[in-house]
Amino acid sequence: MKRSACLIFNPVAGQGDSEQDLVQIRAILEPEIDLDIYITTEEIGADKLAYAAVERGVDEIIASGGDGTLSAAAAAVINTEIPLGIISRGTANAFATALGIPDTIDAACETILQGTTKNVDVAYCNDLPMVLLVGVGFEAETVEKADREAKKRFGIMAYVLAGLQQLRELESFDVEIETEDRIIKTSAVAVTVANAAPPTSVLAQGPAGLIYDDGLLDLTIVAPVTKAGAIAATYHLFQTASSGNPAERDDIGYLRAKQFKITTEPPQKVVLDGEIIGNTPIEVKCVPAGLKVFVPMVEEEVPTEKLEGLPNLTIEFKDTVEE
Repeated sequence: MKRSACLIFNPVAGQGDSEQDLVQIRAILEPEIDLDIYITTEEIGADKLAYAAVERGVDEIIASGGDGTLSAAAAAVINTEIPLGIISRGTANAFATALGIPDTIDAACETILQGTTKNVDVAYCNDLPMVLLVGVGFEAETVEKADREAKKRFGIMAYVLAGLQQLRELESFDVEIETEDRIIKTSAVAVTVANAAPPTSVLAQGPAGLIYDDGLLDLTIVAPVTKAGAIAATYHLFQTASSGNPAERDDIGYLRAKQFKITTEPPQKVVLDGEIIGNTPIEVKCVPAGLKVFVPMVEEEVPTEKLEGLPNLTIEFKDTVEE
């Protein structure tokens, strides 16, 4: 008996020919999977289609589009036993890369056909589902500048160009980070909380080797005081991501926790899985093993923690009571 799945397809994702992409996906999957195909529109997004599929009692959901589409579809299957298949066709394809899923259509389809699943962590940020990361400050401003038109035209370079533009307006802010057991105060130009992130998400790479199934979130603080320092810190994070070694600069800090409450002065823009959602404050909570995904097995290294060297740093430990 053939498997069955709901395929949610975003026709405006990426730079390729979406009609041909869909033909290719169907040619690979339909010999083995009965596909119930739904196309996203401006009025009906991947989240609504995925929730409706869950209500119908589907066996599997396959999402094809950019990171926003994948994140929206994933929201519907958090804490269910319905596995999610991922066929990335976006600009960054960060979610697939972070989980080791191929970003070519044929290889991604083969991953789904193999049928191997893994339970991975997800999170909620201000009650919104998060599969990748939430960025405060510099990253949010950069994403806002890299509009859809630029991404269509320049692809991943749209983010690079937007980042260079944002460097001209670089401003630091005061930030308070509260975990289960302490309150950390410092200043920064960017704070990123990651559930999963590929090496290209450099502002999340303080610890390097992020683990997406450990029940914890990874927070990176980037706190250069000059534009030259910002460039140097970003390059250092790129190196740590490439080498798998944690950051060592004094203007970069990182830690891990189950949840974070982040407030800033002044308020900062917030980007969640590639979409601007508003301003700080935010609360981010991990949902351990909350999502079942068709994903190849990958090995990860456990990151550590480093906070010393950050400007104006104070740490207040909270009294904790065992229940």
